[in-house]
Amino acid sequence: MGKLSGTEIKELHRDYILQSWSVAGKDAIPVAKAEGIFLYDYDDNKYADMSSQLVCTNLGHGNKEIIEALKEQADWMPFMAPSYATDAKSRLAKKLVDLAGPSFRRVFFTNSGAESNENAIKMARMVTGRTKIFSCYRSYHGATLGASNASGDARRFAAELGGANGFVKFMNPHMYQDGYTRGVDDAECTEKALKALEQQIRYEGPNQIAAVLMESIVGANGVILPPEGYMEGIRTLCDKYGILLIMDEVMAGFYRTGPTFGWQHFDLVPDMITFAKGVTNAYVPLGGVIVNETISEYFEENVLQCGLTYSGHTLACAVGNACVDYYEKHQIGAHVLEMEAILKGFMEEMVEKHPSVGEARCIGLFSAFEMVKDKETRETLTTYNEPNTAMPAILGKLKEKGFLAFSRDNYVSICPPLTIRKEELEEYLPIVDEVFTWVDETLI
Repeated sequence: MGKLSGTEIKELHRDYILQSWSVAGKDAIPVAKAEGIFLYDYDDNKYADMSSQLVCTNLGHGNKEIIEALKEQADWMPFMAPSYATDAKSRLAKKLVDLAGPSFRRVFFTNSGAESNENAIKMARMVTGRTKIFSCYRSYHGATLGASNASGDARRFAAELGGANGFVKFMNPHMYQDGYTRGVDDAECTEKALKALEQQIRYEGPNQIAAVLMESIVGANGVILPPEGYMEGIRTLCDKYGILLIMDEVMAGFYRTGPTFGWQHFDLVPDMITFAKGVTNAYVPLGGVIVNETISEYFEENVLQCGLTYSGHTLACAVGNACVDYYEKHQIGAHVLEMEAILKGFMEEMVEKHPSVGEARCIGLFSAFEMVKDKETRETLTTYNEPNTAMPAILGKLKEKGFLAFSRDNYVSICPPLTIRKEELEEYLPIVDEVFTWVDETLI
């Protein structure tokens, strides 16, 4: 059977696919090939993938070293059930524990970030004998039932219809929207936020709380950077009340922010690390939970009541090994910091130049523009969780010019593959400048 045309692919997608977070029947770009940071459609239009798809193809498209590892494992042995030991799974587990550091001991493998968070929640409840899970309003942890209920953004609402119990939200700080100035008001912002959280912990009953689940750097909700001392304060509160700290590294992990994991920017160590996305460059689904020595020892004496048919999937783990090796061999963390200087400098220029850009936040190659109607009042360009045409229009203008980004609420996020070159950044970033000029003239 011959290959489908671009038009046929688009029509079949429109007519037969239920697409995530979308009404059915929408058109999508039919992708003919992908290479490096670029996608190409069937009409030979070229797009720079400046969001790494869903912030997951950290090492770009068509990466030959990773693909060769996938092919080799597929020829050797593509699958073995979780109760069997395999070369790929054993190697990857040790590599991940070594990357996490001396406090960590074992890995439970999953298939996605949502499953990773779901199972970390279950483990926390088993280990502590407590039920409540604290998480942030400004957060996203996945779309399964538990992960959705832990998420703070509006995508949780459908899961809350008779959904899971024991989930408690707290408001994490957003310095810009809360009226603070970064580098000036950090101590005040941190003190206020931690005081409110401790009060909430007391009202909810500390002996009822199993864990605090947080993204090390809030990702999909706007790359929100915590004020100085805040994350360390969370760790202190957890220690004070015997609460486990689960750090969601699904987006921020695997060198997206420079170091291996986002939490390594702070003076703390979590009890569990959840991961997915960048561990396999998204070529094969894989996620997991890395647990510390104490939790590991608990499950030496107690049965782990977590199970997945594809836990430690052989083919996925082989790809994971290839990716971890690639990150180290090509010194991706150091390269990210070099590219960060270019991206951050450009973003700061955009804040100075454009009335519609209130703030730019960048850590590694993880960044977001805060789009506003009024810089003086910090009024956001769009209202939280209300339909708008502004953000789709901005993304549409960028796409017309061959620049693929993503957004939520009033944010435009730029998170390119970590392999992006200086020349590619310098070629494509001016497109953002052009589109923001259009925003200034049209949308505010």
